[in-house]
Amino acid sequence: MANLAQTMVGLQNTTLKDLKGTEKRDSLIALEKKYQQQWEQQGLFDANAPSTTDIPLHSIPAAELREKFPKFFGTIAFPYTNGRLHVGHAFSFSKVEFHVGYLRMKGINVLWPQGYHCTGLPIKACADKLCKEVGLFGQEFENYKEDEEPVADAAAKPAQREREDVTKFTAKKGKAAAKSVKMKYQFQIMQAMGIPLQQIHLFADPAYWLEYFPPLCKLDLSNFGSRIDWRRQFVTTDANPYFDAFVRWQMIRLRELNKIKYGKRHTIYSIKDGQPCMDHDRSEGEGVNPQLYVAIKMQVLEFASKAQETLRGKLPDNANVFLVPATLRAETMYGQVACFVSPRVTYGIYEAAPNEYYVMTERAAKNMAHQEIFAEEGVIKKTADIQGSDLIGTLVNAPLSFHKGGVRVLPMESILETKGTGVVTCVPSDSPDDYATISDLAKKAEYYKISKEWAELEIIPIIRTPTSDLLALELVKKLKIASPKDTKQLKEAKELAYKEGFYQGHMLVGDFKGEKVADAKPKVRAQLIEAGLAFEYAEPENKVVSRSGDECTVALMEQYYIDYGEESWRAIATEYVENKDGNGLNTYSSDARNAFLGVLDWLKQWACARTYGLGSRLPWAPEFLVESLSDSTIYMSYYTIAHYLHSDIFGREKGLGDIAPDQMIDEVWDYIFCRTELTDDILTRSKISKETLEAMRREFEYFYPLDLRVSGKDLINNHLTFALYNHIALFPREYWPKSFRVNGHLQLNGEKMSKSTGNFMTLDDVVKKFGADASRIALADAGDTISDSNFVEDVADSTILRLHSLREWCEEVSKSQDLRTEKNDFEDALFDNEMNTLIQEAKRHYEDTNYKMALKSCFYDFINAKDVYRATCVAAGIPMNKDLAFKYIRLQALSLTPIAPHWAEYIWLEILGESRTVQLAQWPEVPEANASLTAARAYVLATQSNITSAESAQVKKMAKGKQVSFDPKKPKRLTIYVIREFPRWQNECIELVKETWDMTTMTQKCTDKELSGRVAKIGKVKEAMPFVQRLKKRLRDGEPISEVTERKLAFDECKTVVAMVPSLKRVAGLSAVNVLLVTEGSKTGSDLIHGGVVDVKAPFAEQAVPGQPSFLFENIET
Repeated sequence: MANLAQTMVGLQNTTLKDLKGTEKRDSLIALEKKYQQQWEQQGLFDANAPSTTDIPLHSIPAAELREKFPKFFGTIAFPYTNGRLHVGHAFSFSKVEFHVGYLRMKGINVLWPQGYHCTGLPIKACADKLCKEVGLFGQEFENYKEDEEPVADAAAKPAQREREDVTKFTAKKGKAAAKSVKMKYQFQIMQAMGIPLQQIHLFADPAYWLEYFPPLCKLDLSNFGSRIDWRRQFVTTDANPYFDAFVRWQMIRLRELNKIKYGKRHTIYSIKDGQPCMDHDRSEGEGVNPQLYVAIKMQVLEFASKAQETLRGKLPDNANVFLVPATLRAETMYGQVACFVSPRVTYGIYEAAPNEYYVMTERAAKNMAHQEIFAEEGVIKKTADIQGSDLIGTLVNAPLSFHKGGVRVLPMESILETKGTGVVTCVPSDSPDDYATISDLAKKAEYYKISKEWAELEIIPIIRTPTSDLLALELVKKLKIASPKDTKQLKEAKELAYKEGFYQGHMLVGDFKGEKVADAKPKVRAQLIEAGLAFEYAEPENKVVSRSGDECTVALMEQYYIDYGEESWRAIATEYVENKDGNGLNTYSSDARNAFLGVLDWLKQWACARTYGLGSRLPWAPEFLVESLSDSTIYMSYYTIAHYLHSDIFGREKGLGDIAPDQMIDEVWDYIFCRTELTDDILTRSKISKETLEAMRREFEYFYPLDLRVSGKDLINNHLTFALYNHIALFPREYWPKSFRVNGHLQLNGEKMSKSTGNFMTLDDVVKKFGADASRIALADAGDTISDSNFVEDVADSTILRLHSLREWCEEVSKSQDLRTEKNDFEDALFDNEMNTLIQEAKRHYEDTNYKMALKSCFYDFINAKDVYRATCVAAGIPMNKDLAFKYIRLQALSLTPIAPHWAEYIWLEILGESRTVQLAQWPEVPEANASLTAARAYVLATQSNITSAESAQVKKMAKGKQVSFDPKKPKRLTIYVIREFPRWQNECIELVKETWDMTTMTQKCTDKELSGRVAKIGKVKEAMPFVQRLKKRLRDGEPISEVTERKLAFDECKTVVAMVPSLKRVAGLSAVNVLLVTEGSKTGSDLIHGGVVDVKAPFAEQAVPGQPSFLFENIET
């Protein structure tokens, strides 16, 4: 049998970067392993609350305790343990990891735990598949025929259905959407994951997955250098009896609060599995919900002749037959003028009730079969098939339509079998698609083989909007839509029509005339259903496939559900997310906040129970399991006390509290989580000591609330919003989450991660290939926004060289005997100030959780500052200053500790000779940046660059024959012209802006024409007018007028230029340098180096302005 693991590795190797040499990487990794072992042995990352022995419980309020001993509690969404962590997991993980590293340096008591999610269908489904495959092919799959082996290839991208309800927020993609490897058998997938063929049969037992993957998760994160308190790790499901008791308590309390209810609701359903199919149970369609329509009963009044012929003898003589288009816009049914079917689709006629038949697609019938629409639940009775083309011309009744004599069935080419019922009602007054189609039919009646008058029924205005009473017609005209083939414009028109009609429309007709469409919509819907003219119909918003391979439908089921969206509950959640007073949920960006508010707006009831998979039993109905997105909403609170309950992930060994699982009664959880106070009854029934209970409550009271939760943005739709709802229901407000930070998906080398293309890396792959620190730096460099980020292998690879070279430089400098001891006020002062500036910048970026910018400040720019300093010292012919060199080494190690702790540890211990780990070091305190020195340094760098450019410009002139007096190969002199005063015309422009600008209204007091006239009087109009416009723009942008009009440099330009002379002579190969101070209009200047006054003849002098000197190169005789 061909080895699929080798095949996949080969595919990966053709896609990912191939490293040429590994000696430098290997030396870095060796140090990483050394320090990781030391950190673990020292228990550096074990976090504890202040003990109740030192500070008795309730001796001070919990909030005051947290203020006295600052703490931080951060988590990521715990990974599902059916495989190794990939680099996308590491990306989310790094956001907390880097923040934790920084906060530890600020003296914060940090709790950073990690658990493993095992609940749900995936593991069980995979294990069951392996059971069958072992039976088919043998324990080691030795009976599998090699020629049957499928090729690992990219899955075909599913067709994206157009979003029906444009007012509803949806995520672009979820986790399941990114899992694209398609192989026929589960054992092949396991083999491609690198699991030896001889071990795969063990995974036929679901429990083995829980034994196998969590330790690998811990290993991968430990090799990554994570600062996790591993005492608090656990697995979910009833495999851990303590966590099982926790989940049962949660469900019981939610039910008592009337948050969990029982009733009929539409849910995504797998007929094959015989149960609801929730997000984590899906191989395709994560985040897809039921879409609820109203199906209009358009009774057949007279079949077309072809239909009569096709159906002869297949239906009872008195049969009531209905075409049943599904619509979201019941309020528009007054405007129906036709009914559309696809000529190419084969429709079925299904018996819904005795003597009542519906015309629709087979897919729609499958959905209806489990929604109490058919007489027999789950039974589909097809009476006949009929081609759509045979139905053309059939006369049907259109409920509520003004065309009481009926409307005709007409062809519509764009109808899909995968959407709705395959039948569409036509309302051209408000649907651009319908208007474009009906107009095309009328124009080409002969081509479509229909009577023209069928497509020419009067279009009656039914909704008034700000744009028009016939909105669809207006939009088709405005967007220049010529036919139904203009799909792009029609899509835009549909969205515009729906939004304007819903939000700004008023009814012109019907029982609810004059009402807003938003108010009338549900009333018309209810009226149609009550009159028997329509019924509710639901289907998945998009394709959903269960992990058992079944394409799912929607069923109306009696089930337990959490009543998300309940009005009062949602109002509290919305207010907390809006965070108007600054005491609510921090989402770090307006995009994320709006996404949460959008989900809160549409999220409704969520099924919380299933019958298949892994999990905890529903306490009052043990035949059901708690589904995977319902047992993972408040488990963050479990972290706070996990180490008191058990010392292993399964709860097989007791923890610090010496507590058995059955002692964790519901009332104990209530007490620990601050819902009740301790009573003698709790002590008696639980048999847990008061001291232990108080210690556990202290852990919760101190570390809660959760300070930071990091997850992918796709989890806004479910997990994160669920977590918020559940915290609001179960905990006092003091303990609600403080912040949710969502990141985009992670690309790899600029492309979507995909196993099928080989563009995929596990965390283990990345760390083995580049080492932990280089991988961490590449993750920090990948990005921080809600948009997708990019892990670039070239960044990780180049970082290996950069870290290795920087380490060698630090070693060499620390041993050097050639460093200066005295400090100067130029090279040394500029470098010292730049280090202070960058450390302050890095601090701000770390605090704002902008790690890409923090990395730029404390790594890339910091190294560059060192290199510039070293170069300027060489150019000046002086060694580096010893104190500054060691300050650089120290600050480099400390500032990089949050992101690259292993490299920092080596520098800290081995080069700087510190006695304690850098993990216990404090963030460096440096003086505030000196603005004068910062400006001077920027001036020096710009001037050096400008001098090079000026020489190049003179050389080019010489090459073109425009100048023959300068030869760069001969001895040369540079004259630098500096000036203290700005040109007179600029000063006059500034005074003009001051006079004509109103700082209260941020507007110009005079007209543009008047302003232009006054500028013309100043002179130099070509330069002056753009100068004035730039000043005005700065003022409009909010820059203070004092800064805009300030004309003084922050540093002494003359002194700075003179200090640059020695290094300029060396770097540029100059025989001499003169610095002349000139004034506007003067023919002489002051020689700042040799003293005296000299004549100024060169026109270059006139180009100088403060902060921007001009230059002249000349040849001289030596």
